[in-house]
Amino acid sequence: MQLKLDPEQFEKYQEIFIKEITQTIMVKLVEAGLEGQQLEDATAGVAFSVASIIDDMSGIEFDGLEVNPYLTFRAKENEIVHCGENAYTYEFVMPVMKKLFNR
Repeated sequence: MQLKLDPEQFEKYQEIFIKEITQTIMVKLVEAGLEGQQLEDATAGVAFSVASIIDDMSGIEFDGLEVNPYLTFRAKENEIVHCGENAYTYEFVMPVMKKLFNR
């Protein structure tokens, strides 16, 4: 596979990716019985936590082994898109939340 540096396309993929994650979190919390402000707060909290893990901001370590995620997206059959640095999916959580909760 070919690794392609394309920050603009990567940003589009990130936004779609975190939107899907945030919507899925919200749906599962609704299924668990949350609603109103509690639903909104819990969705945002979980989405930010997941984004922090994806963006390599949470310091993952187990048994002395450090794990540093580096997000890429498969754009075509043999092409993987990256932005040249760590992901920044957390930046899309609030705009996605505003759309989901009509703010």
